[in-house]
Amino acid sequence: MALYLFAGIAVSDFAGALAWYETLLGAPPSSFPHDTEAVWELAGGRLLYIVQRPEHAGHAMHTIIVDDLDKRVAEAAGRGVQPASQETYGNGVRKTTYADPEGNEIGFGQVPG
Repeated sequence: MALYLFAGIAVSDFAGALAWYETLLGAPPSSFPHDTEAVWELAGGRLLYIVQRPEHAGHAMHTIIVDDLDKRVAEAAGRGVQPASQETYGNGVRKTTYADPEGNEIGFGQVPG
């Protein structure tokens, strides 16, 4: 059985959010389904999107598991994006969280091993 993910982030300032997520992710969106929605394909069948929905903005909490957290964090820093927090859990999982200008949280995590 194939699994797909289409994770959404509501924003009130679409243009500002678009610029911020392009900087964080290091790439322009893969597509624009309409004027106030942008989609990034992070990996096959795993998509992240922003959409202008002011009534829901600022409440997203997503974590993306990556192979090389240090590289991801360094690349974001090189583009001027700094994490809001970094932590290591008792099981060795590391997580770096970024907060967009509207308060949405986007984390990148790495599982040991």
